[in-house]
Amino acid sequence: MFKFDIIEEHGGHEQVVLCTNKDAGLKAIIAIHNTTLGPALGGTRMWTYKSDEDALIDVLRLSKGMTYKAAAAGLNLGGGKAVIIGDPKKDKSEALFRAFGRFIEGLNGRYFTAEDVGTDVNDMEFINMETQYVTGIDIGHGGSGDPSPFTAHGTLMGIKACIKEKMNTDSLKGLKVAVQGVGSVGKHLVELLHKEKAQIVITDTDKERVQAISSQYGCDAVSPEDIYSQNVDIFSPCALGAVINDDTINLLKCSIVAGGANNQLKDARHGDILKDKNILYAPDYVINAGGLMNVYLELEGYSHERALNMTRGIYYNLRKVFAIAKNENIPTYKAADRMAEERINKIGKVKQTFLGRSGRRFNNLVKVDSK
Repeated sequence: MFKFDIIEEHGGHEQVVLCTNKDAGLKAIIAIHNTTLGPALGGTRMWTYKSDEDALIDVLRLSKGMTYKAAAAGLNLGGGKAVIIGDPKKDKSEALFRAFGRFIEGLNGRYFTAEDVGTDVNDMEFINMETQYVTGIDIGHGGSGDPSPFTAHGTLMGIKACIKEKMNTDSLKGLKVAVQGVGSVGKHLVELLHKEKAQIVITDTDKERVQAISSQYGCDAVSPEDIYSQNVDIFSPCALGAVINDDTINLLKCSIVAGGANNQLKDARHGDILKDKNILYAPDYVINAGGLMNVYLELEGYSHERALNMTRGIYYNLRKVFAIAKNENIPTYKAADRMAEERINKIGKVKQTFLGRSGRRFNNLVKVDSK
């Protein structure tokens, strides 16, 4: 039985699409949260969820986060996300992703996808065989490739905004950073932190990956359970969400939480607790917007240098968030929501003006099918 109450509970989504193709082994959900600012854009995650309900909740949370991420980043995009239920190590196939691409094509530009946890550039290439509404495809096919380095770069800029706010310094030299998860984003962040001469502690569920990165960059490595209690300046979640929760929040021995993962707070109240504990929290959808900025430029005309410049702006976006939080004495997650909602409301009112039948309808954000 499809549970409409779960959708209503997670923030007023415009559209939720169930995608199935038995022959291709496809079970997926696409959630479009809000398209006030433009077409929805958000990655496709492939994961072995414990239940279909868990998958639904995840895609609803993630798609709402994308609405706020795009708004806070100043992009003309709405929020959407997709999840494919399956094991990314065993269940991938050309047929699966092409079947999924057909569902995206059927939305006629309301939703653009990209890679996410469990998917990569190769998967986007298969999707692109069936739809033009996909970003993050191979550079050779006119895309921008893997967005992870830009997410990591933006996260680094956000960390620098945090240390400026908390410690009044611009240098990470000698500061201790615990990176939770060294996958596609985390490994690039470790490389950048290493160049900044930070002291780095890492963890991941993939022991071979931890060993390789630890050897390459001289990081200390700890178990996933011990990463929270490390005596560090910055805790940087770069894996899955809900890692700041009742079980972990009192283990933290840091002064800053700033990482690339989505939905880091299990519940909003955990953001209040961080404020009470005098731990500066960089709202996740503000600090990790670099990947979205990068793929957004594919819709306008891609430039690597412009993408880097946009991700540098995350530093200033977070500084605005911290200023709102300080002026209004509210937690930073509430300040970020306020900044994003204000832009959505203002632009939404601007767009109420009728432009006539020839009015602009985001034609500049729909790529021409070159196939």
